[in-house]
Parts: sequence; structure tokens; C-alpha cells
Amino acid sequence: MFIGFPPTEPLIRSLITISNEISSLSNYPPVQVKNILAMTRRIRLLSPLFTEVQELKIPLLPSAILCFTELLSLMTKVKLLIQGCTEGSYLWNLIQTEELSKEFTAIVKEIGKALAILPLQSMNIMIDIREQVELLCKQAKRLDLSIDPKELERRSEVLQIIATAKETNDKNYGFLDVEMARELLSSIGLRSPVEFAEETSKLKAEATSQSGTGGPLVVSKINSLISLLSYLRSMIFSFEENEISLKLSKQKTTAKKLAASASSSSRAILTDIPNQFCCPISYEVMIEPVTVATGHTYDLHSISKWLNSGRKSCPKSGWKLTHLALIPNYNLKSLIHQWHQDNNIPLNKLAASSSEFKMNKKGQVCTDYIRFTSEFLVGKLATASREMQCRAAYEIRLLAKSGMNNRKIIAEAGAIPFLVNFLSSQEPIMQENAVTALLNLSIYSNNKVLIMEAAALQKLIEVLENGKTIKARENAAATISSLSIVDYYKEDIGAQSSAIAALARLLREGTTTGKRDAASALINLALYQPNQTRIVHEGAVPLVVDVLMDDRAGITDDALALLALLSGCSEGMKEITRSKDLTPFLIDFLRFGSPKGKENSVTLLLGLSNDGAEIVRHLDPQTFSLLRSLIANGSFETQERASLLLRLLIKCCSNPANL
Repeated sequence: MFIGFPPTEPLIRSLITISNEISSLSNYPPVQVKNILAMTRRIRLLSPLFTEVQELKIPLLPSAILCFTELLSLMTKVKLLIQGCTEGSYLWNLIQTEELSKEFTAIVKEIGKALAILPLQSMNIMIDIREQVELLCKQAKRLDLSIDPKELERRSEVLQIIATAKETNDKNYGFLDVEMARELLSSIGLRSPVEFAEETSKLKAEATSQSGTGGPLVVSKINSLISLLSYLRSMIFSFEENEISLKLSKQKTTAKKLAASASSSSRAILTDIPNQFCCPISYEVMIEPVTVATGHTYDLHSISKWLNSGRKSCPKSGWKLTHLALIPNYNLKSLIHQWHQDNNIPLNKLAASSSEFKMNKKGQVCTDYIRFTSEFLVGKLATASREMQCRAAYEIRLLAKSGMNNRKIIAEAGAIPFLVNFLSSQEPIMQENAVTALLNLSIYSNNKVLIMEAAALQKLIEVLENGKTIKARENAAATISSLSIVDYYKEDIGAQSSAIAALARLLREGTTTGKRDAASALINLALYQPNQTRIVHEGAVPLVVDVLMDDRAGITDDALALLALLSGCSEGMKEITRSKDLTPFLIDFLRFGSPKGKENSVTLLLGLSNDGAEIVRHLDPQTFSLLRSLIANGSFETQERASLLLRLLIKCCSNPANL
């Protein structure tokens, strides 16, 4: 049974429309050109078939309708695929060249399969149209994967440049073949800062679209490309600035003649200042050149004021900034300094104004700069490659090292949950950066709550027990010490016997700093009385006594303070009395120790005294005057304890049996 004209008209009309759209394409993207040309040529050969069927009103068999329906679906895919190559990220499409080529090849084969069921013999069409269709079927059957070797070569070179840029970025802007980078990126349509900005926007759109289908690994790769593209952009366009250094050497003699004096030289040389050295906002020579997301460079002071006013666009290009990070342009800064030296132009006034700007830590400019930087780094923690995440954790670690405001802003940017997750990293440097960053952030009181709420305690204990480096273990101890300052966390931490055991072990195995951090954490925990028994049960007392008696440990005062606290429970005092050499050490410490150490020595001696006989055997005449001095000058509690100990010793000395 034949299917008449009315049901097939919309189908044929749609085929003609979409085939004309594909055939008329002329603005080809710089990637997949060979496959797009081949595909449009095939579609162009099919267009006469659809037109012939429409004009002659040829009735169609069910197999023909099925063929045309499948062709409409496949041609829609072709249109979307070409559209993706044209409107999508050229850089990502170049890197995905094999996958895209496979898609084109698969569609051609499917077109061949669809045409194979078309009943050409029963259709009254022109002989040349029939031969074209038959030729397409044969070609589709013989077609192998077609990848343009030039694109493969270009992709390899682009990846090499990206790898080089990544490496040089880690080495603080090393050497890069910028000219080769310019040529290759130009070959995929990236020739200006505006085109770089457009490409970055396309990559971000690609990351959003891939987040639901490509998985975190693909998204991470794309975000890494965004970061690397930003770096390459700044390098390529700063290269143009660097080219003027060749001209500067020719101007050197003339410039020196103009620089007869500092003031007159500054005025005379103004006409020879290279444009690339001047900030596009202030039109003055830049002191701290920084590069924004579009690749343009501005002076830090000027661009910060611009951003603080609420603008989020590039002043020069007008494009919206994809991120607000300000990347230092060290190459240009070096050239500017060299130019000043070559032309005998003093930097004193300029440097002074720059320093004044940098030291204005309470000002809005610096606050927003820290905020922009923090948000940028947290973005890297969330989506970048593992290497870039490690770098971002290190930068956050440094940024949080000083300034309560920095620590507050970093936490507000959402860094803490990511850093907590990285505590479980198997990479030693990543783990160390994460735990040290958390330590620095924990100094700000509100951040202690955020760290605990991010379920950091158990992971900190794991690092404390089995950290990849001794530094990571010690900084985990310091972080726990910082968190345990909060009273209601003392119980939570003390309830973890593994935490106390690991802290005690660090007293034996750590460096001087590690021993001090472990002792500090145990002191904070011991201020909550139930924890004293737990610390004693974990065998801490003998370790503390060993540290106390070891001059090389360097934490005598901390060890004495911890022992004094542990003597507050019966189990602790029982363990302390087993240390035979402790009493003479404590008596000597009354003479040579620090004020705080003397107070804790009195506390321990009073607990060890019992009836005073043991202490009397180690007494010398100076001990009594030392105790009287503490009674006169010590704290209220120390006065009480020293007075009690003195009376006990005097009473004991009056008993001949003890002498």
C-alpha cells in the first residue's frame, strides 16, 4: 500500500529546510574543518533527492518514509554537531578532535544505512540523482575514521604549550616560547584579548554542560584549561610588552643625556615612556602590574579601586571578567624596574605610594583584593586538577598565615570544607598544605566552629596518627591544640582516646616544635578534669617526665605545666610518685627555673611531699629562701602552696628521724 502525499509533505519540507541550512554553511570553525566540509558536501548531494520528491509528489513506500525519518534525525544531529564546533570552545574541540571525528564518521555510516533501505528502483527519480544516492551508500560502507593529521599535530603542540605554561607557572614564570604559543593559539582563532575572553566563557559554558554528563574528571580538565588559558593569555600579551625592551636599549644613551638630574630627567623622559608601562586607567607608570581575566594589565592600585567601585568588567575591553583574581605580571614589573635603572629615574616616590597602599590592610581595597583572591583559590580547590589544587592549598596556607581579616575572608569564601577533605590525601605535600592551612585558619575564633562542623576532628586525628610527614603530624597536633581552647570542644576531643594516644606518642617522636604542640594540646585537654584520667591511662606521665628531664627537648615549662595538671587526679599523682629522680629535679628548678616553672614545681613538690621526708633528704638551705620568695612574690595560689610546703618542710626538719 502506498502512502499518499499529505502525510509526507511536512517530512520532506523539513528535510529540504535542514539540508539547505547545512549546505549553505560558509563560516567554518578553525577545528574539524575537513569533516565539516565532507559532511556538508554529502548533505548537498542529497538535497536534489528531497526536492525531486517534493516537486514530483512521488508517493512513498513505508521503507522510504522510514529512511527519510531517520535522515531527518541524523541531519539534525549533523546540524547540532557543526553548531557545537562553530559556537563551542575551539580549544576544547581541538583537544577532543578524535572524539568529534568519531561522531562525524558514525553519522555518515548511519546515513549510509538509512539510504540502503530507500527503494530507489520503485521511485520515479532522475538517473543522476539515483546514482548520487547509490554513490553515497557505497562511500559510507567503505568510510574509515577520518582525522585531520594537521589538527592532531596542532593539538599535540597546544598540549605541549599548555604543559610548558603549567610548568613555568609553578616555577614562578620561567621561560616560554611565547611566539610559538601565539601562532598556535592564533590558528584556532585566539588572536586578541577579546577572543581569549570569549574562549574562556565558552570553556566555562562547556564545564557547566559537562557537569551533568561528563563527570567531575572532565569538568576538572576543562577548569584546568580555563586556568591555564588565563596564564597563557597574560604571557602572550605581556610578550608584546616585552618586545619593547629591544627599543629601550637603543634609547638608553639619549635617555641618560636627558636625565641630567632626578627631577628634570623624570620630566624629560615622559615623552619616551613606553605605552606598555602605563596603566590604562591612571596613565601613570605601573608600580605593581597585575593581569586580569581578559589578559589586560593594570596597576594594582588602579584596578582595585575600579573593582571596589562595583564594576566587574575590564576597563580596556569592556568585557565582563570571568573571575576577579589579579595575577602579578612579574615580567612587566622587571622590565619597568630595568627601564627606571637605565634612565636614572628614581623609584622612591612611586615605591612609597605603593607601600602605603599595601600597608593599608584595614582599607577597602586590600580587603576586596583578599576576597577576590580567596574566591579564586577556593574555585581551584573545587574544580582544578590535583596539581593546581595543591598549589591553591599552598597559597591559602600562606594567605592565612597572617591577619585575622585574611582568615575570616578565606573561611567566608568556603575554603574549610575542601581543606578538610584534602586531609585524607595520599599526597604528602597536599596533606601538609591542607592541615597547615587549617591550623592558620583556626587561629580566628569563629573558624574553630566551622572546622569542627566540617567533621575535621576525626581526619585530624588520622593525620596525627599516620600523617605522611612529621610536619603534617605536628601541625595536626597544633590544630587540635587550637581547637581545644574552646571549652566545649575539650570533652569532644578528650573522648577520642586515639587522639590522646597519638599526642602522647608525639611527645616521644616529634621535633621540639612537635613536642611543644602535643604538650600544649594535652594541657588544654587536661583543663577539663575528666580528661586527666584519660591522659594518664594512655601512658602520658612517663613520657612527660622523660621530656621534662631531657634538656634537648626544650619544652620544660610545658612539661611541668602538664604534670601539675595531671597531679590533680589520684591516678596521675600515683604515676608521678613513681618517678624516682623527679624530686631533686623539682628542687633544682626552684632555683634555676622560670617563674611559671617554679610555681608548677611547688605544686608538684606539695603533691609528692606526703609527710615531707622524701623532700627533706634533698633540701639545702637555699630551698627555704626560695620558698619564702615565692610566698612574697608569687600568685595567690602559689603563695598558698609555697606557704603550705614551707610549713610542712619545717615541721619535717624538726623531727630528727627525717634528718
